[in-house]
Amino acid sequence: MTVTPDSAPGTLVLAGTPIGDVSDAPPRLARELADADVVAAEDTRRLRRLTQALGVTPRGRVVSYFEGNEAARTPELVDELLGGARVLLVTDAGMPSVSDPGYRLVAAAVEKDVRVTAVPGPSAVLTALALSGLPVDRFCFEGFLPRKAGERLSRLREVAEERRTLVYFEAPHRLDDTLAAMAEVFGGERRAAVCRELTKTYEEVRRGPLDELARWAAEGVRGEITVVVSGAPERGPGEIGPEELVRRVRVREEAGERRKEAIAAVAAEAGLPKREVFDAVVAAKHGGAQPA
Repeated sequence: MTVTPDSAPGTLVLAGTPIGDVSDAPPRLARELADADVVAAEDTRRLRRLTQALGVTPRGRVVSYFEGNEAARTPELVDELLGGARVLLVTDAGMPSVSDPGYRLVAAAVEKDVRVTAVPGPSAVLTALALSGLPVDRFCFEGFLPRKAGERLSRLREVAEERRTLVYFEAPHRLDDTLAAMAEVFGGERRAAVCRELTKTYEEVRRGPLDELARWAAEGVRGEITVVVSGAPERGPGEIGPEELVRRVRVREEAGERRKEAIAAVAAEAGLPKREVFDAVVAAKHGGAQPA
């Protein structure tokens, strides 16, 4: 479509959908679903169940918009917007573009000066934070970790000294490996909370140290998972013991760094002489200190 002098760009509406209990849907969601010219849904079957539960029938065209067709369908939806359409974007749960399809469309709409607005809705990130019992005044959302073990360790190592609370999404069948990797990189004593099936019938929040949570998850966990991890404690140079120094070096080595570079990096982040870190590693090798 081409914008003519008599037409104006439409509006892109990002609509938050329930993460579990359908009664959490904001009242405006039903109105937007009914009135939109185009409804772009991550899963049209789930959309059908949602509209039936809300007692609404979309009058506009319903199209699929998911990871597999996001790149190809974005130009089509931008053309609709430039032609004056009101396009509603919904994903399976939560807010579009937050670890879900949507970012490409938002970026493309903004580039064309199309108005973008939102229908606020339930959020697994904020709900998990609130229920975790961990500090929530400052936090980082890290989304899903890489599936490959080495890449996962590298990503975790990047935030090992992050002071803010960390929030992750994870698939249930990878939860035990992820928690074990977190325990290895952050330390098994770091506090965390695993939030499962939020707002659903079998909602569960399991809190405790990472090593304890990893043992629990090894037994098998089902459902939608959000993991909240406390930030790194503030420590002065003299408060980091040799066991912790050895653990940090080991994590870097396992992520692919050479020992010399790992020792230098750990010494720099701990504010210690390289020789002190080197001595701790040598002592651990000979049984004088054991990694945590």
